[in-house]
Amino acid sequence: MFLGYNTNGFAHHRLEDALAILAETGYRGVALTPDVNHQVAADLNLNSLRSVIETGSRFLLDPRRKHQPTLVSPSESERGLRFAFLDECIELAAALKSDAVSFWSGSPICDATRSTLMIRLAEQCRRLADRASTRGVSLAFEPEPGMFIDTMEKYAELHALVDHPAFGLTLDVGHLVCQGELPVSHHLVEWKHVLRNVHIEDMRRGVHDHLAFGEGDVDFADVFAGLRAANYTGGVYVELSRHSHDAVNTARRAKAFLEPFLSE
Repeated sequence: MFLGYNTNGFAHHRLEDALAILAETGYRGVALTPDVNHQVAADLNLNSLRSVIETGSRFLLDPRRKHQPTLVSPSESERGLRFAFLDECIELAAALKSDAVSFWSGSPICDATRSTLMIRLAEQCRRLADRASTRGVSLAFEPEPGMFIDTMEKYAELHALVDHPAFGLTLDVGHLVCQGELPVSHHLVEWKHVLRNVHIEDMRRGVHDHLAFGEGDVDFADVFAGLRAANYTGGVYVELSRHSHDAVNTARRAKAFLEPFLSE
């Protein structure tokens, strides 16, 4: 496994500068989050960093509604807009030879039944998986607190419905702590066969707030023991999007905190 950093934590930097700083700091991977303030070219110089493509920018598709539209939106046209964006990210991942494209369900904005939403989401995910597989790209779906798929139990249901070899998992360490799905190591091992991407930060139980390391309840010894038990060889990506005001120092402190756990 290796450490990486999400560019959503460098929101005030030019993308090329953020990549250079991360490489200089010693990170080996970058989670690229295409956003409104930059375009990611297919020939982007990644400074020898491995990459995943993240798709969680807040107002990219709708400047007035955070994270909307989604794959569970009520209208086919809105679902199509999210699908088209994710399909572009698959193309980008293929061009950059990224390890995965990471995405989530989004939050419902209508009164559709749970069954309807699940069927709607599974259909879209299966179509995306078909697109990804033809390009040699892996998908990594992330359960997200406050969204339709927010727990590992719901992910398991979705995973069974999609039933596609290209459909994998992004596991966010803090989200498991937030939702009380402990120990984290259990889920890392249980889902090792589809684990494509890992996010890491500190977090308190019951509060979805990405915290600097040492400020929350995450048991990092358990996390890295689980990653080793799962024989995970991918990126462990720091996600501190609210720390962009001090991005460089935050990235340095994060690496210093996490490195000892890598060598245990």
